[in-house]
Order: sequence, then C-alpha cells, then structure tokens
Amino acid sequence: MEQEIEQVTEIYNLIATYLVTYSFQILGAVIIMSIGVFIARKTGNFVFDFAEKRGLDITLSRFFGSFTKIAIITSALVISLPKLGIQITPFIAAIGALSLGAGLAIQGLLSNYGAGLSIILTRPFVVGDTIRVQGIWGVVKEVTLAYTVLTNEDEEKITIPNRHIIGEIIHNSQEDTVLELSVGIEYRSDTNKARQAISEALSRVDGLSTQRPVQVGIESFGDSSINIGIRCWVATQRFQELRFTCNQVLLDALQSEQIAIPFPQREVRLLQ
Repeated sequence: MEQEIEQVTEIYNLIATYLVTYSFQILGAVIIMSIGVFIARKTGNFVFDFAEKRGLDITLSRFFGSFTKIAIITSALVISLPKLGIQITPFIAAIGALSLGAGLAIQGLLSNYGAGLSIILTRPFVVGDTIRVQGIWGVVKEVTLAYTVLTNEDEEKITIPNRHIIGEIIHNSQEDTVLELSVGIEYRSDTNKARQAISEALSRVDGLSTQRPVQVGIESFGDSSINIGIRCWVATQRFQELRFTCNQVLLDALQSEQIAIPFPQREVRLLQ
C-alpha cells in the first residue's frame, strides 16, 4: 500500500513540476492552436469561395479549401509542440519509418488516394457529369481522394474506388445520355414520311436535349422490315422514364400516319 502511495505521489509531483515549469508555454500553445484553427477555417473558406468565383468546379474548390486548412493547422501544431517541451524531430523520423511500412501494408488505399488526386487535378469529369467506366454508369455526385460516388435514376449510390477509374477508358457525356431506339416499318412504306413523323413527334417530348438534335435514319434492312434508327440525348436522371415515353410517342406517330409495323413472316411452299 505504501509503495502504491509513493508511486501516486511521484506521478503527482511530476505533473505538478511540469505544470509549474511549462504553465505559460501550455497557455501559449493553446492560444497558438486556437488562433491557427480559426485562421485555417477562415482561410479555407476564403480559398473555397475564391475558387468557386473563378469558375473552378466544386470538387477542385473543396480540395484547395481542405488542403489550405490542413496546411495551416499542421503549421500551428509544429509551432505549438516545442512550447510543451515536446521535440518534433524524433516524431518526424518515426513517421518516416512508419510511413514505409504502412505504405507497403496499405498499397490499395494509397493507390486510391493517388488516383483521386489525379482525378481532382486533371478533371476528366466533374460533379454533374455522366460517366461510364468498367460497365458502370451514372451521374457524378461526389469526388473524394479515396472514391467517386455516382447516382442514377433509381437513386442508387454507386461508390467506385478511384484506382478502378484511373487508367480505364472513361466515357463522359456531360449532363445527358444518348438514347438509341429502333423501329421497323413495312418495305412498301414511305421512309421519308416515317422519318419526318418520328422527328416531329420526338421534338415535342419534354426532357430531350435542345442542344443536340434528334437523329433519325435508316438503320438496317431486315428480313421483313426497314429498320429506322433513332438517336437522341436525354437527361440521365430521367433515362428510363424518357425511353418509355419515346417508345410510346414512336408508336403513336406511326399509327397516326398509318405506317404499319410488320411482324416476322415466313412463307412455306409444299413441293410435290
């Protein structure tokens, strides 16, 4: 019991001596850190607003703002630690040694961060763009250093690690997605009349891009029909909805012009 009391007394004396010796330094360190955090917050927000006003996309603006905050807080921490009697040189050496081992252990995570930094700096796509990569497609909702978040018409949240994006072929169609349709008409039908009817009908559909015209033409010649191909650009968040709408509009337009859509036919002859 006496030994435990002596240990507690010794610890108390050490703490009391430390507080007496470094009381003003502790106060100075707290003040420096408080000022550093305050300046970091204000400066980070200023950099973010400035980048947005200069026309930079939201991802790059957030990166610059966050990087500024971290840099200022780190600088304040480096200044504050010696005030507490803590030398940062051994920490720097230890961090360097640990970084080598940690880098080998978390190569996948580091590769994601490296790829994320490349995406942020080179900007192959920005928030709001529609991208396709490795068979996955959707609207870019958020880009971080570790992953990119996509969303689609079903409000699914698709998270892709950035290392699976960099080095792959990326299709970026900005805000819209191409919608390809096809319909067959009889060989005896007037193709020009059919194309005109389809173009006029689709021009009245709400949600199709006004910057990219609808393309309508003969796609192929089938066994029992001339296949008319249609390409139009639609809002990605309404892709399936507009696909159904356009199909109904195509059917109504052809029926109103009395243009028949043939069904497959086969002629069988019985030889004697």
